[in-house]
Amino acid sequence: MEDPCLSTQLIDGDGVFNVSGLESFMKEVKLAECGLSYAVVSIMGPQSSGKSTLLNHLFRTNFREMDAFRGRSQTTKGIWMAKAQNIEPCTLVMDLEGTDGRERGEDDTAFEKQSALFALAVSDIVLINMWCHDIGREQAANKPLLKTVFQVSLLNTQWGVSVLRHYYALIFLLSVQVMMRLFSPRKTTMLFVIRDKSKTPLENLEPILREDIQKIWDGVPKPHAHKDTPLSEFFNVQVVALNSYEEKEELFREQVSNLRDRFQQSIAPGGLAGDRRGVVPASGFSFSSQQFWKVIKENKDLDLPAHKVMVATVRCEEIGYEKVATFTADEEWQQFEEAVQSDYVPGFGKKISSLLDRCLSEYDMEAIYFDEGVRTSKRHQLESKLLQLVNPAYQSLLGHLRTRTLEAFKESFDKAVEKEGFAVAARDSTQIFLEKFDKGSEDATIQQVNWDPSKVKDKLKRDIEAHVVSVRATKLSELCATYEGKLTKALAEPVEALLDSASEDTWPAIRKLLQRETKAAVSGLESAISTFELDEATEKELLLRLENHGRSVVESKAREEAARILIRMKDRFSTLFSRDADSMPRVWTGKEDIKAITKTARSASMKLLSTMAAIRLEEDGDNIDTTLSLALVDAARPGTTDRSIQSLDPLASSSWERVPEERTLISPVQCKSLWRQFKAETEYTVTQAIAAQEANKRNNNWLPPPWALAAMAVLGFNEFMTLLRNPFYLAVMFVVFLVGKAIWVQLDIANEFRNGFLPALLSLSTKFVPTIMNILKRLADEGAAPAAPERQRETELQPRNNSSNSNVTSAGSSSLTSSENGPEYSSPVAQ
Repeated sequence: MEDPCLSTQLIDGDGVFNVSGLESFMKEVKLAECGLSYAVVSIMGPQSSGKSTLLNHLFRTNFREMDAFRGRSQTTKGIWMAKAQNIEPCTLVMDLEGTDGRERGEDDTAFEKQSALFALAVSDIVLINMWCHDIGREQAANKPLLKTVFQVSLLNTQWGVSVLRHYYALIFLLSVQVMMRLFSPRKTTMLFVIRDKSKTPLENLEPILREDIQKIWDGVPKPHAHKDTPLSEFFNVQVVALNSYEEKEELFREQVSNLRDRFQQSIAPGGLAGDRRGVVPASGFSFSSQQFWKVIKENKDLDLPAHKVMVATVRCEEIGYEKVATFTADEEWQQFEEAVQSDYVPGFGKKISSLLDRCLSEYDMEAIYFDEGVRTSKRHQLESKLLQLVNPAYQSLLGHLRTRTLEAFKESFDKAVEKEGFAVAARDSTQIFLEKFDKGSEDATIQQVNWDPSKVKDKLKRDIEAHVVSVRATKLSELCATYEGKLTKALAEPVEALLDSASEDTWPAIRKLLQRETKAAVSGLESAISTFELDEATEKELLLRLENHGRSVVESKAREEAARILIRMKDRFSTLFSRDADSMPRVWTGKEDIKAITKTARSASMKLLSTMAAIRLEEDGDNIDTTLSLALVDAARPGTTDRSIQSLDPLASSSWERVPEERTLISPVQCKSLWRQFKAETEYTVTQAIAAQEANKRNNNWLPPPWALAAMAVLGFNEFMTLLRNPFYLAVMFVVFLVGKAIWVQLDIANEFRNGFLPALLSLSTKFVPTIMNILKRLADEGAAPAAPERQRETELQPRNNSSNSNVTSAGSSSLTSSENGPEYSSPVAQ
């Protein structure tokens, strides 16, 4: 069976503390016997928000509840206290008078702050009753009293939250400032009870509420010792939501029952007030409560301002909010706001200034009868808010003005560069378009504020300068590329031709060519870049880069030719060895001096190697030619007796004397290797020439030796005389000669023996019988021809005889010519 509920009025509506009532209450509930094992719970919130109803269902108390059928009015006056039923440990429940009651009106709101501060000082758990629909609203059930309480509690300190949101939580938190200064800080649990929960999940409501609480805490001025103390050091914030008691009573009772279970053993570790601090023993609760209330009543920080100031504050703020809403909803403003998002709007400043003047004038007319100081202050706030609304549009307008000016500058500048010098065009165009920006920003100026467009103008300057620099770099790059291309074209082919000729005058000619063409290119580039008005260092750098480009072209060509040096050497050797001074193919008749020709050709090839061994763009002397001559040509002479040359190889080195490494194309060791390879690959050509010369000598020598001729003359004298005495022998010998000559020509014996004796015999043996048979067949055909008519036969035979005689004669002539001059042999290279 439950004990009867015990309750008493702790503080009446006039702020008088009921000492005797509290003493009697403590005796009845035997509070003194509890020691430290007791808890104090209080509830605060707006009037008629169901505080007493919640406490009665939650703790089974008997606080007076509002009769909804009789209208909404004040039910609880002052502060009432009761003992919770069947809750362990002993739990005292305080029901505070609702805030924002019409019964007290606007002139007597100090009690609201005093009661909130008292509840904060004595309670372990404070329930903050609030409506669900107030969460997230900028002006949640706010009244003039709340704003003035806020101003006084902060002691005229500026605070970042412009408009109060949850007034019942706010009164409580703003009292923290005074509490921290008047009393020793203690750990209190704040349980926010969200009433008449909507469909919005608690998980979405709780973060918004906690964020508002944190903002209020951050804005409350604190003692220096607690300047950086977090909210969790003093308060344990928890949130719970309940459905509507009137619409869902059963669900409400079930939720309250679940919440009631959380108050069992509330001071135990892990309970709602498990981490409380600064607990007063139960026997001293009455005395400490009296002292708390006394200090709170005597504290002047809770005094309120005058009634006219409160009214002016609230009303001027309301007018300000109305004007902001009116300005925001103004169709003309919305058109301007939308227009400036896409492009620059001419006349923006005058039109917006007119709208602001109209809005502020309306405020002045409506607030003219309120306190002047408050009216002026709120006017400034209104003007500031309006300007905050206008500022994004103004900044967007300046952005579009900057973009438009920049694009126009680019287009105009590109055209001006073609007509004027680059530097002149850059200066004039920059000045013109910066002046245009100034005119545009002046047109956008709003009379009510002096916004400085210099940052946007500075950005425009930087953008213009960046574009000028970009165009300058592009133009200079194009000019440099053009003159580099011209210089490359002027040097590449002439240098290649000079290197191919490879004489002593090659590098002097190249130096002269390089100097002449580079000078012409540098002069042209210098004239072209004069309109850019570059600084001296930059101009020198560009000209030097062009000069270096010319040198790099020559060096590149030299390295290309050096990579093909072996082919060039063999080509030069073949040209000089296989052709005579008239560039005609050389015929090796046996009279040529092959050794001298070979030496001359190799010397020319060695000269080519010497020329390509190093880059000689400076007039520094070197001994590459002498070194190669001594090491490659003179050392090969059989008669060389200089032991210093034989004992010391001048090419046994990786660098040339007096030639830097970066100018070396072919090192001495590489020259030696190339020369060895060159000699090996040209040796065959020389051998072939010598063989052709020997073959020519053999083919031209058909007569027997002189001693054989003398023997034949002595021994054949009688036979010779016999032939002279008998002409028939001469005729027979003449016929034999003709037949032999025909066989000689048909078998081409002279040409066959050029391939060697044995191959000639084999070839002639295979062709001899067919040739004889062919001759006999032709003779038989001649004899078998018809005898009549005689004239026709003579006519037919005449051409054939002439042809035969011509062939024989031609063959004989060819044979004679061949025997007189001998067969001619051309060089295999020339062929």
